Amino acid sequence: MTAPSAAVQAPERAAPAATPAPTARGLDARLTAVSDLMDERLTVAALAVAVNTALRVPDADGGPVDLADVLRVPAAVQPWRPPVDLYPTSVAAVLQRARARLERDGWCQGATVDEDGARCLYGALRAEAADAAELHDALAVLLETIRRHFPGEETVPGFNDTHGVRAVFRVLDQAADLAHARNL
Repeated sequence: MTAPSAAVQAPERAAPAATPAPTARGLDARLTAVSDLMDERLTVAALAVAVNTALRVPDADGGPVDLADVLRVPAAVQPWRPPVDLYPTSVAAVLQRARARLERDGWCQGATVDEDGARCLYGALRAEAADAAELHDALAVLLETIRRHFPGEETVPGFNDTHGVRAVFRVLDQAADLAHARNL
C-alpha cells in the first residue's frame, strides 16, 4: 500500500463574522417590539381557546359545561344526591330545599305551580322560605348566580321560562354554594 502523496486537509473555516453591536434603541422602539410579540402570542392563545371551547351545550349558552350535559345514563340510574340540609346557613338551606322540592314535586315553566303540583324556581323558593326576608335574600343570591353565567337574564322567572331543567338545577346548586360561602 502506498501512502497518499498529498495530505488531505479539512477545508478552512471562515472566521466567525463579528456580530454587530446591539444598536441602542429607544424606549418607544422596544415597547413597540414587545407589543408586537405579545399581540402574536395573544392571537395564538385566542385561537387555542376557540379550539378548546368548540363544544357547545345547548342549554348552557356558553356557561360552564356540566358532566350531566355530555354523559347519558339510563333513566333508572339516579345520581347520588347529598342530604337535603347539607348547608347550615339559612339562605343556602332554602336554596337546597327548593332544589329538592323541584326534584320531588316536579319542575314547570310558565306558571308558579301547575295543575300537577310542579313548581317553577320562584314557586319552589317561596314554598321553602320561612319569611319574606329569607325569600328576598335567596332570590337575590339566585339572580346574581344566574347573571354570572347568563348575563342577558333579568329575572328569575324569565330564566326559568327560557332554560331547561339542567340549567335550573345547576344554578340552584351554585347559588346554594355562593350563599353558604357568604354565610347567608
